[in-house]
Amino acid sequence: MRIQPRQQILGVWRSLLTACYRDGVWEWGGRDGSNSISDAEQLLCLLYPATEIDGFGLDKPDDIADDVRAVLSPMGNSARIGTTLVRVLEDYIDRYTTVVEESGTKKDLPVFDAGSYLAADVGQPTAEQSRLDVVDSYSMSLTLCLAALKFLRGFQGFLLTQTRRDARELAASIDVLDARVNTRLTACMVGLVRSFVVNTVTKESSEGQAMLSMLNQTGASDETVVKAVARRLERVRIRLRNDLTLSQTPGVDLYDEELLFECGWSWSLVRDAAPIEFVDLPIAAESGYAIARPYLHFTVVALDGINDLTSARTRELDLLDGEQRRLAEALQLRWDLAQRYWSAVARFGSGRWPLEDIPWRTSDGEESDYFSLTVSAVLMQDLLNREADDDDLTRAAPIFDELARRGRIVSRLTENDPARAMHTPGVRLRLTGSEDIDGGPLLLWTVSDYATVLLKRILQAARLSATMETRDKLLELAQEAMEHLDRRAFREGRVTGLWDDPARIFGGPEIHEPSWYLTERVVECMVAAALMFADPPLRSPALVVRAMELLTEAEHLLNGQLLTLGGQDTSAKRTALALAQRRVERARRLIDEQPGTALSLASQALLELDELAYARHDATRSQ
Repeated sequence: MRIQPRQQILGVWRSLLTACYRDGVWEWGGRDGSNSISDAEQLLCLLYPATEIDGFGLDKPDDIADDVRAVLSPMGNSARIGTTLVRVLEDYIDRYTTVVEESGTKKDLPVFDAGSYLAADVGQPTAEQSRLDVVDSYSMSLTLCLAALKFLRGFQGFLLTQTRRDARELAASIDVLDARVNTRLTACMVGLVRSFVVNTVTKESSEGQAMLSMLNQTGASDETVVKAVARRLERVRIRLRNDLTLSQTPGVDLYDEELLFECGWSWSLVRDAAPIEFVDLPIAAESGYAIARPYLHFTVVALDGINDLTSARTRELDLLDGEQRRLAEALQLRWDLAQRYWSAVARFGSGRWPLEDIPWRTSDGEESDYFSLTVSAVLMQDLLNREADDDDLTRAAPIFDELARRGRIVSRLTENDPARAMHTPGVRLRLTGSEDIDGGPLLLWTVSDYATVLLKRILQAARLSATMETRDKLLELAQEAMEHLDRRAFREGRVTGLWDDPARIFGGPEIHEPSWYLTERVVECMVAAALMFADPPLRSPALVVRAMELLTEAEHLLNGQLLTLGGQDTSAKRTALALAQRRVERARRLIDEQPGTALSLASQALLELDELAYARHDATRSQ
């Protein structure tokens, strides 16, 4: 199946409005009910492409593309689309903000509860447990707040150019909403800072032995591997020890090089995490419950959110205030160190990569193909940010292919296949520490995004690849992954075109409500594809040489033909030579970035010049 981001995103938008926008009212909730994460995902299906891809913008009504305007027509005309989005954003902030009054002043306290996304290993979560934050809450809110600010400030700028009273009033209400979104943005940034952990273990412990079982791919002694790991990760260790200034993990020894360590994000605020004193919000000081051990899933989720924060588009728009910039610096440092740590661990050693030893085993002894996929996701993000050479991608491509096969994305599902559980109901993660809340059970977090994580990282790898053969293989695999996801889309009812109906592939009970969790992640994949296709195509050195050869010949022949042209000549020959000259000049401009196009233009110019030469020769011979 061809990946066509524009058509597919517009299809999701059309289906989104059919499913949840009726009679001018936005309806929240999907398969998993309504909570701060699911509702953010639902809204991001619309806002994320609108603020990340040129040509999808909704903040300037006069510039909305015709096909976008047609799809969003249930919201009204061009100006009404922006107004409706402002009201939906206001509704979301109202739903997930508690307003308190202090000294006669009202103050927003953002709410990040995971609610209906939480499950328990026994029974049901207690009411107190249902109000828990998780890293997904912070990361998804971070992305939503950034997208909202990009839209609101652009739309407000448009409104201020209007003379109508209602436009001025709406612009004033955006000031209030902007401030409330900013408060939420600050809170989720604090949550991400205070959820970051560093965990150190001895090589003799069960955690240390689990880590060494992945790192030691050559059968060397534990002591040899520990020393080699210490050398490989020395810079990461030093920066973790010296550069982290906010909310450091207590009781961690980063000076002892005989200890193994890992870093990343736990599932929520970490127990005993230090407060952040310069932020006046409860989340900056409240106690956490999460174990001080990184989870691969939550690490990837945090990295994706922070990636939106550190993007060039965010920096160019200058969205952050002074307090937020300080938090952003802390998050960028953690983002960089986590990526470098897991990227180094994934490729550790001189032989087979640990990442190639599927499935990945985490420090708590759990094994899953999903963990291998999440490690590869961090690796790919690190390579993308550092613009690494193609050697690593050449080795990563077969890993993606193997994960696609093991996840039954490109291979046949067998009877009682264990791969089914990774997609439905999904991989269940134990939220260690949650059992200490309100005397409740141990909570579980279910992740069922195997297919979308795989597709997004394949697209990122293809974008980074500088080798045509590698890119072609990755794009072919991406198309197969998209075909798998397309088969899981709903085919009937008001949710047609949304996700997820896993029963169509994996069997099981019928489902009639959309999963915003998976639908939003499919949209993320389409945004990643759009960014890849917006880049210049790969530049083949062989094509450059061949194009240059043809262009040199064409320019020489063109100059020869121009010598025979009189100054007052207005014949068809001048018109033909002018066309050939334009082709040659354009080929010259494109030869570095699009050598294939330049080659085609030079070939066309040569054919036209040959026709002129033949016509002249034929005319001379007939005289």
